Amino acid sequence: MPRLTDNMRAAVYMMTSQAGFALNDAMMKLSSETLNLFQAISLRGFIAGILIAILAFWFGALRHRIVRRDRIMLVLRSVGEAGAAFCFLGALFNMPIANATAILQSVPLAVALGAAIFLGERIGWRRYLAISIGFLGVIIIVRPGSEGFNAYALLALAAVGFMVVRDLATRRLTAEIPSLLVTLVSMIVITATAGLFSLVEGWRPVGAAPAGYILLASLCLIVAVLFGVMTIRLGAIGFTQPFRYTLLPWAILFGILFFGEYPDMPMLVGSTLILGTGLFTFYRERAGDRRQARLRSRGHHPLETAAPGGGRR
Repeated sequence: MPRLTDNMRAAVYMMTSQAGFALNDAMMKLSSETLNLFQAISLRGFIAGILIAILAFWFGALRHRIVRRDRIMLVLRSVGEAGAAFCFLGALFNMPIANATAILQSVPLAVALGAAIFLGERIGWRRYLAISIGFLGVIIIVRPGSEGFNAYALLALAAVGFMVVRDLATRRLTAEIPSLLVTLVSMIVITATAGLFSLVEGWRPVGAAPAGYILLASLCLIVAVLFGVMTIRLGAIGFTQPFRYTLLPWAILFGILFFGEYPDMPMLVGSTLILGTGLFTFYRERAGDRRQARLRSRGHHPLETAAPGGGRR
Protein backbone atom coordinates (compact mmCIF):
# COMPACT_ATOMS: atom_id res chain seq x y z
CA MET A 1 0.00 0.00 0.00
CA PRO A 2 1.53 3.38 -1.02
CA ARG A 3 2.52 5.69 1.82
CA LEU A 4 0.59 8.94 2.13
CA THR A 5 2.48 12.13 1.39
CA ASP A 6 2.65 14.89 4.00
CA ASN A 7 0.05 16.89 2.08
CA MET A 8 -2.35 13.95 1.92
CA ARG A 9 -1.92 13.28 5.64
CA ALA A 10 -2.48 16.97 6.33
CA ALA A 11 -5.69 16.86 4.26
CA VAL A 12 -6.91 13.93 6.38
CA TYR A 13 -6.03 15.92 9.51
CA MET A 14 -7.97 18.92 8.22
CA MET A 15 -11.07 16.82 7.50
CA THR A 16 -10.75 15.28 10.98
CA SER A 17 -10.50 18.75 12.47
CA GLN A 18 -13.65 19.89 10.68
CA ALA A 19 -15.48 16.72 11.77
CA GLY A 20 -14.48 17.56 15.34
CA PHE A 21 -15.89 21.07 15.06
CA ALA A 22 -19.13 19.79 13.51
CA LEU A 23 -19.62 17.08 16.16
CA ASN A 24 -18.86 19.66 18.85
CA ASP A 25 -21.63 21.84 17.41
CA ALA A 26 -24.04 18.90 17.33
CA MET A 27 -23.34 18.02 20.98
CA MET A 28 -23.79 21.63 22.05
CA LYS A 29 -27.10 21.78 20.20
CA LEU A 30 -28.23 18.59 21.95
CA SER A 31 -27.29 20.10 25.33
CA SER A 32 -29.50 23.12 24.57
CA GLU A 33 -32.58 20.95 25.12
CA THR A 34 -31.97 21.17 28.88
CA LEU A 35 -29.25 23.78 29.44
CA ASN A 36 -29.18 27.54 28.90
CA LEU A 37 -26.87 29.01 26.27
CA PHE A 38 -24.25 30.62 28.52
CA GLN A 39 -24.39 27.74 30.98
CA ALA A 40 -23.51 25.27 28.22
CA ILE A 41 -20.71 27.52 26.89
CA SER A 42 -19.18 28.04 30.33
CA LEU A 43 -19.27 24.31 31.15
CA ARG A 44 -17.65 23.38 27.84
CA GLY A 45 -15.09 26.15 28.22
CA PHE A 46 -14.15 25.02 31.73
CA ILE A 47 -13.45 21.45 30.61
CA ALA A 48 -11.78 22.37 27.32
CA GLY A 49 -9.80 25.16 28.99
CA ILE A 50 -8.23 22.74 31.49
CA LEU A 51 -7.24 20.36 28.69
CA ILE A 52 -5.80 23.19 26.56
CA ALA A 53 -3.87 24.55 29.57
CA ILE A 54 -2.33 21.10 30.11
CA LEU A 55 -1.30 20.92 26.46
CA ALA A 56 0.08 24.47 26.54
CA PHE A 57 2.15 23.63 29.63
CA TRP A 58 3.33 20.35 28.10
CA PHE A 59 4.56 22.03 24.90
CA GLY A 60 6.08 25.00 26.73
CA ALA A 61 3.64 27.58 25.34
CA LEU A 62 3.09 29.12 28.79
CA ARG A 63 6.75 30.17 28.99
CA HIS A 64 6.35 32.59 26.08
CA ARG A 65 6.56 36.27 27.00
CA ILE A 66 3.76 38.21 25.31
CA VAL A 67 4.97 41.49 23.79
CA ARG A 68 2.86 44.65 23.97
CA ARG A 69 1.67 44.49 20.36
CA ASP A 70 0.48 40.92 20.82
CA ARG A 71 -1.36 41.84 24.02
CA ILE A 72 -3.49 44.36 22.13
CA MET A 73 -4.18 41.93 19.30
CA LEU A 74 -4.97 39.12 21.78
CA VAL A 75 -7.59 41.29 23.46
CA LEU A 76 -9.15 42.19 20.11
CA ARG A 77 -8.99 38.58 18.94
CA SER A 78 -10.56 37.30 22.17
CA VAL A 79 -13.43 39.77 21.86
CA GLY A 80 -14.04 38.54 18.32
CA GLU A 81 -13.79 34.90 19.39
CA ALA A 82 -16.19 35.37 22.29
CA GLY A 83 -18.72 37.30 20.20
CA ALA A 84 -18.53 34.67 17.47
CA ALA A 85 -19.07 31.82 19.95
CA PHE A 86 -22.05 33.46 21.62
CA CYS A 87 -23.73 34.53 18.38
CA PHE A 88 -23.11 31.29 16.50
CA LEU A 89 -24.26 29.00 19.31
CA GLY A 90 -27.24 31.28 19.92
CA ALA A 91 -28.18 30.75 16.26
CA LEU A 92 -27.30 27.05 16.34
CA PHE A 93 -29.59 26.41 19.31
CA ASN A 94 -32.54 27.80 17.33
CA MET A 95 -32.03 26.79 13.68
CA PRO A 96 -30.87 23.77 11.65
CA ILE A 97 -27.19 23.01 12.18
CA ALA A 98 -26.48 22.81 8.43
CA ASN A 99 -28.01 26.25 7.78
CA ALA A 100 -26.02 27.91 10.56
CA THR A 101 -22.83 26.20 9.40
CA ALA A 102 -23.43 27.16 5.77
CA ILE A 103 -23.68 30.84 6.72
CA LEU A 104 -20.42 30.47 8.61
CA GLN A 105 -18.70 29.22 5.43
CA SER A 106 -18.80 32.81 4.16
CA VAL A 107 -16.14 33.80 6.71
CA PRO A 108 -13.19 33.50 4.23
CA LEU A 109 -15.04 35.79 1.82
CA ALA A 110 -15.77 38.30 4.58
CA VAL A 111 -12.17 38.16 5.80
CA ALA A 112 -10.88 38.84 2.28
CA LEU A 113 -13.17 41.88 2.05
CA GLY A 114 -12.20 43.04 5.55
CA ALA A 115 -8.50 42.70 4.74
CA ALA A 116 -8.99 44.86 1.65
CA ILE A 117 -10.88 47.54 3.60
CA PHE A 118 -8.93 47.64 6.87
CA LEU A 119 -5.47 46.21 6.08
CA GLY A 120 -5.04 47.65 2.61
CA GLU A 121 -4.68 44.27 0.89
CA ARG A 122 -5.43 44.61 -2.81
CA ILE A 123 -7.92 42.36 -4.53
CA GLY A 124 -9.05 42.55 -8.14
CA TRP A 125 -12.51 42.72 -9.67
CA ARG A 126 -12.79 38.95 -10.03
CA ARG A 127 -12.48 38.41 -6.30
CA TYR A 128 -14.87 41.29 -5.57
CA LEU A 129 -17.36 39.62 -7.92
CA ALA A 130 -16.84 36.24 -6.21
CA ILE A 131 -17.37 37.83 -2.79
CA SER A 132 -20.62 39.44 -4.01
CA ILE A 133 -21.90 36.11 -5.37
CA GLY A 134 -20.94 34.38 -2.13
CA PHE A 135 -22.90 36.90 -0.08
CA LEU A 136 -25.84 36.36 -2.44
CA GLY A 137 -25.65 32.71 -1.36
CA VAL A 138 -25.90 33.84 2.26
CA ILE A 139 -29.02 35.88 1.45
CA ILE A 140 -30.58 32.85 -0.23
CA ILE A 141 -29.99 30.79 2.92
CA VAL A 142 -31.25 33.50 5.29
CA ARG A 143 -34.30 34.23 3.07
CA PRO A 144 -35.20 37.65 4.54
CA GLY A 145 -38.88 38.51 4.20
CA SER A 146 -39.96 34.97 3.31
CA GLU A 147 -42.00 32.47 5.29
CA GLY A 148 -38.88 30.37 5.82
CA PHE A 149 -36.99 33.27 7.43
CA ASN A 150 -35.50 32.50 10.83
CA ALA A 151 -34.55 35.61 12.80
CA TYR A 152 -31.78 33.66 14.52
CA ALA A 153 -29.97 33.55 11.18
CA LEU A 154 -29.09 37.18 11.89
CA LEU A 155 -27.10 35.93 14.88
CA ALA A 156 -25.16 33.64 12.55
CA LEU A 157 -24.42 36.67 10.36
CA ALA A 158 -23.26 38.56 13.44
CA ALA A 159 -20.98 35.61 14.22
CA VAL A 160 -19.42 36.04 10.77
CA GLY A 161 -18.68 39.68 11.60
CA PHE A 162 -17.03 38.75 14.89
CA MET A 163 -14.97 36.07 13.14
CA VAL A 164 -13.68 38.67 10.70
CA VAL A 165 -12.48 40.72 13.70
CA ARG A 166 -10.89 37.59 15.17
CA ASP A 167 -9.10 36.58 11.96
CA LEU A 168 -7.85 40.07 11.12
CA ALA A 169 -6.47 40.40 14.65
CA THR A 170 -4.85 36.98 14.29
CA ARG A 171 -3.07 38.16 11.15
CA ARG A 172 -1.49 40.97 13.16
CA LEU A 173 -0.02 38.65 15.80
CA THR A 174 3.71 38.04 15.66
CA ALA A 175 4.85 34.67 14.34
CA GLU A 176 6.59 33.82 17.62
CA ILE A 177 3.48 33.54 19.80
CA PRO A 178 2.41 29.86 20.21
CA SER A 179 -0.97 28.86 18.79
CA LEU A 180 -1.87 26.98 21.97
CA LEU A 181 -1.30 30.12 24.05
CA VAL A 182 -3.55 32.13 21.73
CA THR A 183 -6.24 29.43 21.99
CA LEU A 184 -5.95 29.29 25.78
CA VAL A 185 -6.33 33.07 26.19
CA SER A 186 -9.44 33.06 24.00
CA MET A 187 -10.89 30.09 25.88
CA ILE A 188 -10.38 31.85 29.24
CA VAL A 189 -12.11 35.00 27.99
CA ILE A 190 -15.05 33.06 26.52
CA THR A 191 -15.50 30.89 29.63
CA ALA A 192 -15.26 33.78 32.10
CA THR A 193 -17.68 35.95 30.10
CA ALA A 194 -20.16 33.09 29.63
CA GLY A 195 -19.93 32.31 33.35
CA LEU A 196 -20.90 35.87 34.26
CA PHE A 197 -23.80 35.90 31.80
CA SER A 198 -24.98 32.51 33.07
CA LEU A 199 -25.50 34.03 36.52
CA VAL A 200 -27.98 36.48 34.98
CA GLU A 201 -29.52 33.92 32.62
CA GLY A 202 -30.04 31.36 35.37
CA TRP A 203 -28.50 27.96 36.08
CA ARG A 204 -30.38 24.76 35.37
CA PRO A 205 -29.67 21.37 36.96
CA VAL A 206 -27.16 19.40 34.89
CA GLY A 207 -28.35 15.83 34.34
CA ALA A 208 -26.34 12.87 33.09
CA ALA A 209 -27.30 13.32 29.42
CA PRO A 210 -26.39 17.02 29.07
CA ALA A 211 -23.21 16.44 31.08
CA GLY A 212 -22.25 13.75 28.60
CA TYR A 213 -23.00 16.06 25.67
CA ILE A 214 -20.84 18.82 27.15
CA LEU A 215 -17.98 16.43 27.89
CA LEU A 216 -18.06 15.03 24.35
CA ALA A 217 -18.28 18.56 22.91
CA SER A 218 -15.19 19.55 24.90
CA LEU A 219 -13.22 16.53 23.71
CA CYS A 220 -14.29 17.14 20.10
CA LEU A 221 -13.20 20.76 20.39
CA ILE A 222 -9.75 19.71 21.61
CA VAL A 223 -9.44 17.18 18.76
CA ALA A 224 -10.47 19.85 16.25
CA VAL A 225 -7.91 22.35 17.55
CA LEU A 226 -5.07 19.81 17.73
CA PHE A 227 -5.66 18.41 14.26
CA GLY A 228 -5.95 21.95 12.93
CA VAL A 229 -2.52 22.81 14.34
CA MET A 230 -1.09 19.53 12.99
CA THR A 231 -2.49 20.39 9.56
CA ILE A 232 -0.75 23.77 9.47
CA ARG A 233 2.58 22.31 10.58
CA LEU A 234 2.54 19.33 8.21
CA GLY A 235 0.95 20.33 4.91
CA ALA A 236 1.15 23.12 2.39
CA ILE A 237 -1.49 25.77 3.01
CA GLY A 238 -2.46 25.95 -0.65
CA PHE A 239 -3.25 22.23 -0.67
CA THR A 240 -4.96 21.82 2.71
CA GLN A 241 -7.08 24.96 3.16
CA PRO A 242 -9.86 23.98 0.69
CA PHE A 243 -10.53 20.93 2.89
CA ARG A 244 -11.90 23.32 5.51
CA TYR A 245 -15.11 23.28 3.51
CA THR A 246 -15.70 19.65 4.50
CA LEU A 247 -17.22 21.15 7.65
CA LEU A 248 -20.52 21.62 5.81
CA PRO A 249 -21.00 17.97 4.69
CA TRP A 250 -20.22 16.90 8.27
CA ALA A 251 -22.81 19.37 9.59
CA ILE A 252 -25.43 18.10 7.13
CA LEU A 253 -24.69 14.50 8.15
CA PHE A 254 -24.92 15.21 11.89
CA GLY A 255 -28.06 17.31 11.35
CA ILE A 256 -29.75 14.33 9.70
CA LEU A 257 -28.48 11.77 12.24
CA PHE A 258 -29.16 13.67 15.47
CA PHE A 259 -32.00 16.05 14.62
CA GLY A 260 -33.70 14.73 11.48
CA GLU A 261 -32.88 18.00 9.71
CA TYR A 262 -32.75 17.56 5.94
CA PRO A 263 -31.39 20.51 3.88
CA ASP A 264 -33.92 22.21 1.61
CA MET A 265 -33.29 23.59 -1.87
CA PRO A 266 -32.51 27.25 -0.90
CA MET A 267 -29.96 26.01 1.62
CA LEU A 268 -28.29 23.77 -0.99
CA VAL A 269 -28.26 26.51 -3.65
CA GLY A 270 -26.90 29.12 -1.24
CA SER A 271 -24.26 26.72 0.10
CA THR A 272 -23.11 25.89 -3.42
CA LEU A 273 -22.62 29.58 -4.20
CA ILE A 274 -20.71 30.17 -0.95
CA LEU A 275 -18.45 27.15 -1.32
CA GLY A 276 -17.80 27.75 -5.02
CA THR A 277 -16.88 31.41 -4.61
CA GLY A 278 -14.87 30.65 -1.47
CA LEU A 279 -12.74 28.12 -3.34
CA PHE A 280 -12.35 30.51 -6.27
CA THR A 281 -11.28 33.35 -3.97
CA PHE A 282 -8.75 31.11 -2.29
CA TYR A 283 -7.41 30.00 -5.68
CA ARG A 284 -6.99 33.60 -6.87
CA GLU A 285 -5.20 34.54 -3.65
CA ARG A 286 -2.76 31.64 -3.98
CA ALA A 287 -2.18 32.43 -7.67
CA GLY A 288 -1.39 36.04 -6.75
CA ASP A 289 1.05 34.91 -4.05
CA ARG A 290 2.85 32.64 -6.51
CA ARG A 291 3.08 35.46 -9.07
CA GLN A 292 4.58 37.84 -6.52
CA ALA A 293 7.06 35.16 -5.41
CA ARG A 294 8.21 34.73 -9.03
CA LEU A 295 8.65 38.48 -9.41
CA ARG A 296 10.71 38.68 -6.23
CA SER A 297 12.89 35.78 -7.40
CA ARG A 298 13.66 37.74 -10.59
CA GLY A 299 14.69 40.80 -8.62
CA HIS A 300 11.50 42.83 -9.20
CA HIS A 301 9.29 44.33 -6.54
CA PRO A 302 5.69 43.11 -7.05
CA LEU A 303 4.29 46.65 -6.90
CA GLU A 304 6.56 47.81 -9.71
CA THR A 305 5.08 45.38 -12.24
CA ALA A 306 1.50 45.10 -11.09
CA ALA A 307 -1.21 45.19 -13.72
CA PRO A 308 -2.77 48.64 -14.17
CA GLY A 309 -5.40 49.15 -11.51
CA GLY A 310 -5.02 45.53 -10.55
CA GLY A 311 -2.89 43.74 -8.04
CA ARG A 312 -4.17 40.31 -7.16
CA ARG A 313 -7.36 39.39 -8.98
